[in-house]
Amino acid sequence: MIRNGGQLLVESLIALGARKGFGVPGESYLAVLDALHDTAGKLDFVLCRNEGGAAFMAAAWGKLTGSPGLCFVTRGPGVTNASIGIHTAMQDSAPMIVFVGQVGTDMKGREAFQEIDYRAVFGTMAKWAVEIDDVTRIPEILGRAWVTATTGRPGPVVIALPEDMLTSLTNAAPLTGPARIAEPAPSPEAVTEARAMLAAAQRPLILMGGCNWTQEGQAALQGFAEASDIPVVAAFRYQDQFDNFSSCYAGEAGVGMPPHVRALIVDADLILAINTRFGEMTTDGYTLLNVPVPAQKLIHVHGSDREIGKIYQPTLGIHAGPNAFVAALSPVSGDWAAWRESARTAWLASLNAPAQPSPVDMVAVTAHLRDVLPDDAILTNGAGNFTVWPNKFFAYGPKARLLAPQSGAMGYGLPAAIAAQLAHPDRVVVCFAGDGDFQMNCQELGTAMQAGAQPIVLILNNGIYGTIRAHQERGYPGRVSGTTLQNPDFIGLARAYGFHAEKVDSTDAFPAAFARAMGSPTGAVLDLNISPEALTPRQTLTQMREAALAAKETA
Repeated sequence: MIRNGGQLLVESLIALGARKGFGVPGESYLAVLDALHDTAGKLDFVLCRNEGGAAFMAAAWGKLTGSPGLCFVTRGPGVTNASIGIHTAMQDSAPMIVFVGQVGTDMKGREAFQEIDYRAVFGTMAKWAVEIDDVTRIPEILGRAWVTATTGRPGPVVIALPEDMLTSLTNAAPLTGPARIAEPAPSPEAVTEARAMLAAAQRPLILMGGCNWTQEGQAALQGFAEASDIPVVAAFRYQDQFDNFSSCYAGEAGVGMPPHVRALIVDADLILAINTRFGEMTTDGYTLLNVPVPAQKLIHVHGSDREIGKIYQPTLGIHAGPNAFVAALSPVSGDWAAWRESARTAWLASLNAPAQPSPVDMVAVTAHLRDVLPDDAILTNGAGNFTVWPNKFFAYGPKARLLAPQSGAMGYGLPAAIAAQLAHPDRVVVCFAGDGDFQMNCQELGTAMQAGAQPIVLILNNGIYGTIRAHQERGYPGRVSGTTLQNPDFIGLARAYGFHAEKVDSTDAFPAAFARAMGSPTGAVLDLNISPEALTPRQTLTQMREAALAAKETA
């Protein structure tokens, strides 16, 4: 059968199992858009308002589902807008494929209209950047891209599509399905050595992360930790990957790290790190473990051999996928009950932040959400001080999810919530957004309206860029500059996009307002009055640290 390149690409994507693609249309890939005309219900094109929002949606889809999030953008300005989502997917280790139009092969190298060398621009930002120069190779390159995005350390792939490659005709057959790649398994000898090291430890700690866990793998890790009585800490913004209600869960190692989590990592004599890269936030600026050889014994397990020994030289490195590793791991025995109980007690205490002198007290709001949200709720956030509420004061059970960017990208929360609502229309999705963060991608409310995927959005409105203001007031006291926001009417804006919307001016008013939001069939935006004169979340965390240190000294 004769097809053009656009049809060959789309048919192959459907065979691979793709369900949604997020994008902004462009003349450079019209043949792909034409091929998508007849795929409604199989592969739907979600029309976005900005390529940055589309890329965030694709990155969040990959993180949530484990299947590559697809993003379609045009050349030049389109893909540079999308670069924020590509960077986020890379730092999140989330599978993603970006299809970007390119000038025709007869125009290349002349700085043609919107021409970019994608290999040069994205070579260090993505796992792989490639350009198709032969229409018959579309299935080959797409198959490789799918495998590259999902295996080892998952991440983004960028595929450039020259216009003439999409319109050229070929009798090449589309892919018939995804390659089945077995997760790398540990050797029996490595598992035996790891168990022996754990058994010999006095203060063992499990540090876990990553987004490519299966339910079976998560259950196996929890079973091992509980049977062995070892505390578990989640890497930055991956606390949803381990049941927070487990007696072994002890908190998240990330921004605003609680004192007890920092102490756990520093005081541990052995760390079993599974499926995590050692990022700046999880290591508190690479200060909790010595570089390159930690004082703690380190067992580093990862599906990518390139992550093992990249920063820290492990006592034992094991090249294995997380699910295969924990499936091979049997419990170990040790006298760790007091160590684990102390860690658990400290985390439970950390959920009780001091009340805030603000019209809407987020301590009370978060406590209410813990009580009323269903077990399978999905929470999302972008970047800012406000993120401490879903990141530090919410408990994630085995069915709940958190979509939050390890890249610290503002504007991620709303697009991520839309992608989550599309993936799971029957689940409650709540986006936490600061007023500055929300305005990075508030136009995507239009995408939500058009796609029928309208989440609940909580705008924490204090009229400032809170994180930067906190740094500014600390480093340049009394010299506020460039961090005060003059905001629009968020209620009117949300209603214009078809959302239920209301302003919440007091803590007491929040429960009823949130109940109305939960009952709205068209999503909701709640504008929460968070006074700029009130304590910032960063100050709240400072209070908690000081109280914990004081308690430790008293003890």
